[in-house]
Amino acid sequence: MFHWIYRIVLLLLLMFSTQLMTAQTSVPSAAKIQVPVLSIKGAIGPAVSDYIRQEIILANSKPQVLAIVLTLDTPGGLSSSLRVINQQILSSNIPILCLVYPQGARAASAGTYILYACHIAAMASATTLGAATPVMIGGGLPGGKKAPEQPSEPTAMEKKMLNDSVAYIRSLAQLRGRNEEWAELAVTEAATMSAQEALAANVINLIAQNPEELLLALDGTSITIDEHTLVLKLTAVELEYRTPDWRNQFIATITDPNIAYILMLIGIYGLLLEFYSPGIGVAGVTGAICLLVALYAFQLLPINYAGLALLILGISLLVLESLVPSFGLFGFGGLVAFIIGSIFLIDTQQEYFQISRKLIFFIAIASTLFTVFILSYFWRVRQSKVVSGTEAIIGANAEVIDGFSKQGFVLFNGERWAAISQQQLIQGQVVTINAITGLTLLVSSKNGNDRESNNEE
Repeated sequence: MFHWIYRIVLLLLLMFSTQLMTAQTSVPSAAKIQVPVLSIKGAIGPAVSDYIRQEIILANSKPQVLAIVLTLDTPGGLSSSLRVINQQILSSNIPILCLVYPQGARAASAGTYILYACHIAAMASATTLGAATPVMIGGGLPGGKKAPEQPSEPTAMEKKMLNDSVAYIRSLAQLRGRNEEWAELAVTEAATMSAQEALAANVINLIAQNPEELLLALDGTSITIDEHTLVLKLTAVELEYRTPDWRNQFIATITDPNIAYILMLIGIYGLLLEFYSPGIGVAGVTGAICLLVALYAFQLLPINYAGLALLILGISLLVLESLVPSFGLFGFGGLVAFIIGSIFLIDTQQEYFQISRKLIFFIAIASTLFTVFILSYFWRVRQSKVVSGTEAIIGANAEVIDGFSKQGFVLFNGERWAAISQQQLIQGQVVTINAITGLTLLVSSKNGNDRESNNEE
């Protein structure tokens, strides 16, 4: 009987395990495969390049990812950040589907290079691309202002930059089989195109109004990557919108030139304040942290080291003015060097990576006031004679408690002290402390009090 019960239990367990395995294997087949959607919106800087690079690496590490959608809406950005993004796109084993989106967006300057680098290039209606001329070619003065006069012929450095950019975008066009002639015009003549014109000129592959429409249009399309042909099967996929994590957001915050500039100054003045007025270390610790964060941000940004040297020279002269007054010579020179160094600190002529002029002048005035008045005050306090202990008592006044001629008691700072005097003193008389021996004060009457006491006698 137990033999039959054992067989029945074994059969039930077998049936249950079979159903469980069937359920487990059916879940992945029913689940939709996710396609990550990355977004570039605004100027392309170190934070954007780090975000795109990390997401492409992550997607390539997942075997189930079939494609990556990259939406673009950018006025351009730093060449170094552009190169980082394109190198990651070109090394990706997963197709990168680029879409200039939403309507009204643009892929200007650096955005044009990214669009050419992607495996598929698409644009929404009412979008534009182009104007990919290197910004230093005819860029003018820092802050977007044009120089009053421009040379008729570009300099050797400008020619090198222009030719390098032309060769770069032509190589991308050749790799993806797109219009090379227009790509060169976008660099040399700052040519632009609408979505319809780009499609007709073989600059893009298709027009799609959103990422969903892009995937539907590309379903069944063949793409060649490293001499391997892939067929995109995008009917049963789900879009996964990937946003920058806290690290990217932190980098985006500190690499804002205005914030990096403020952090650097807080760091420098925090350390100076700690040096002039040593305390519990709050100013020093805060200054050190801010300075290190600023240095990390400047390592990611294009820095003009001549501007940085002028900035440091200006601060040094302002500090010197607070220590050795020079009738304003060091102060004025420091202010001028500080302003010029701040203006030329960021080595790019793109306006969205420039330090605000209003911020520079405000901080220049605040720095001058801080160094000339605050630091000079702390320096005088530090160099002044320290008064404490017996030095604080000698020369002070005390009041006689009970009249005496040789020994008695006086009241000093609310405390009762033993006192010795060679004069006749009366109750309530104000005396001067001349010396202290142990816990006994040597006192004498103040001028005018002697005559008063003698008259009373």
